[in-house]
Amino acid sequence: MEKKKASKAKIALRIILIVLAAIILIVGGYFAYVFIAYHRVGDMTLTPDNADGTAPSAAVGEEYEIMSYNIGFGAYESDYGFFMDGGDKAHAWSKERLDANLKNIADVLKAENADLYLIQEVDFDSTRSYHVDEREYLIFDGMDRVFAQNWDSPYLFYPITEPHGSAKTGILTLSSFDITSAKRVELPVETGMMKIIDLDRCYSKSRIPVEKNGEWKGELVLYNFHLSAYTSDGTIATDQLQKLLADMENEYALGNYCIAGGDFNKDILGDSSKYFGKSDIEYTWAQPIPDGLLDAHGITLVAPLDESAPVPSCRNADGPYHKGQYVLTIDGFLVTDNVAASSSAVIDTGFEYSDHNPVTMTFTLEG
Repeated sequence: MEKKKASKAKIALRIILIVLAAIILIVGGYFAYVFIAYHRVGDMTLTPDNADGTAPSAAVGEEYEIMSYNIGFGAYESDYGFFMDGGDKAHAWSKERLDANLKNIADVLKAENADLYLIQEVDFDSTRSYHVDEREYLIFDGMDRVFAQNWDSPYLFYPITEPHGSAKTGILTLSSFDITSAKRVELPVETGMMKIIDLDRCYSKSRIPVEKNGEWKGELVLYNFHLSAYTSDGTIATDQLQKLLADMENEYALGNYCIAGGDFNKDILGDSSKYFGKSDIEYTWAQPIPDGLLDAHGITLVAPLDESAPVPSCRNADGPYHKGQYVLTIDGFLVTDNVAASSSAVIDTGFEYSDHNPVTMTFTLEG
């Protein structure tokens, strides 16, 4: 009897060890897959999609409007909370709701009738957005287009109940003016495990000819960016910003006009709580831009703010939008000294379609 018990115990132990070995093999194999599959897209030349080939040049002395909008891959309706921000969702609510929300986002953009659009977090083949090509919703008549892939992440099995899956997403630039050339410029990212969480990063750089009375006056160099958010201490976004600023400074030295816009993932008001109040939960991922960083490059930050009726450009998506949620302004623009910004504003959508509100700027290219 005792031998039988010992034999059964050995069999049970063997089964347990086999199961544990299988689990270790599966988990280890998955982590190996994630790191082997990880890659950076790299610098590359982009081909502008010239809508009809008749777009004009930009003109010195004319007032124009530019709009920037991080659309949150079309999923962040006002009742949405993303798992990386403390919520419980990894996918858009449904393909049907995604479709309706993307149409609403397109309507918001079109209603502004801006001359230039900088749009971030546009998915084109992602598990989280049901492999819908969101670029198709953002084709506006008569506008040139440039799309730069921001990241191409391997399949993530987290959260277990709704795996985030693989994600291919990018940044889209739309222009009423002729885009003659464009490129994708890789930004620095963190190393180690954090690179899997924050994925790849880049900015796109589009060139638009500038004229005055038919005479060539250089180029408007347009930058579209979405800097890092999910980092260990937030400093990598400063490194990314440094590279962008250096590029703008070089172009300005060549006599070109430079405008950069997008999602800084930094508190560009310095301390947004002064305008929007303290939140129920404080977060540290959006640090202010370091003092003196912009001065060193001679570039001006245009942060949209109406002090009499301030509206934040972003909410922390830890759950549905609610009073007391962490809100701040992280979307805005950078301009060189030959670009005069006359106004800038946040369009209050109530975070109905994204965890961001769109921001605008009116500007003039000075002679």
